[in-house]
Amino acid sequence: MGFLNRLGRSRLLRICTYGEPVLRDKASPVREINDEIRELAERMITTMYENETRGIGLAAPQVGVGLRLVTIDTSGDEPPPPDASPGELLLEPRMPLTLVNPEITAASSATSVFNEGCLSIPEVAGDVVRPVSVRLKTQLLDGETIEIDCGGLLGRCLQHEIDHLDGILFVDRMTPEDRTEIAGELRDLERKAKKHLPRGRR
Repeated sequence: MGFLNRLGRSRLLRICTYGEPVLRDKASPVREINDEIRELAERMITTMYENETRGIGLAAPQVGVGLRLVTIDTSGDEPPPPDASPGELLLEPRMPLTLVNPEITAASSATSVFNEGCLSIPEVAGDVVRPVSVRLKTQLLDGETIEIDCGGLLGRCLQHEIDHLDGILFVDRMTPEDRTEIAGELRDLERKAKKHLPRGRR
């Protein structure tokens, strides 16, 4: 694939920000779980943890790689409660996790509102309505395939990160009124992002 050469040698990867085209592109499936994919996953987890604003999820397009790969850690300091969703009970003790070609195959009709942020849209947050729980189908780095219902913070994080794989940002899901309130911040981020683009794409 050769994408690691473009990312440089630092373990910390540069996070692409609002206005960079890669965040709007639909990512391609991972065809093979090889050493390059495993190294990318490790560097994404390091970047997720060591970013100034610690993230709980990171999608490959956010570091400039158009592949359907996501890293997550919603485990927190306490184990999930007994009434947590099956996905939280199974996955959170194993975090951080890398999800290969994750997809949502079903979603609850019940929804909830949560104030979301994003490493690619720094210092911007907003309320987003999403399903309370979703059914996740994904492959893990060891080749295991799982399909399981996920709720709580995990369910929301999955929806946010899988949106990234389809070029959708959380601000796209805000109400028009709320988005108007942050329009100035988004324009500022877009202007700053231009310095990272090749001259022909500015």
